[in-house]
Amino acid sequence: MGSANTPLRVLVVDDNVDTTESLSWLLQSFGHDVRVAHSGLAAIDAARDFGPDAVLLDVGLPDIDGFEVARRLRAAPDFERTVLVASTGYNRDRDRDRAAEVGFDHYLVKPFDPRRFVQLLTAPRRAEAVPA
Repeated sequence: MGSANTPLRVLVVDDNVDTTESLSWLLQSFGHDVRVAHSGLAAIDAARDFGPDAVLLDVGLPDIDGFEVARRLRAAPDFERTVLVASTGYNRDRDRDRAAEVGFDHYLVKPFDPRRFVQLLTAPRRAEAVPA
């Protein structure tokens, strides 16, 4: 995935415009190339066009939810190495389990410290972190 100093391509997906703007600004201040989307279908299109290294994906989106977006991205070979980070207000075990099942690598509960997300950009994917 790269080191903390390597610029990455990051897709930020949230239906809250203030959230995407503030996270975009933060990530750009670290030198990352950032794109945003405000719905699940727009996220899939943006991911195909942009080819992100990492995606911060809100689970509660207005059209298709973040779980379905993650499932679709993981089904495409182009995204098997992309780090997927769930962003949600739900802190239940069943939601964490579902996130892992559909292919999320990390799970952040809102409100989260944006610096934690920046740290996760260079963390190994869940599949890479678990020894076989």
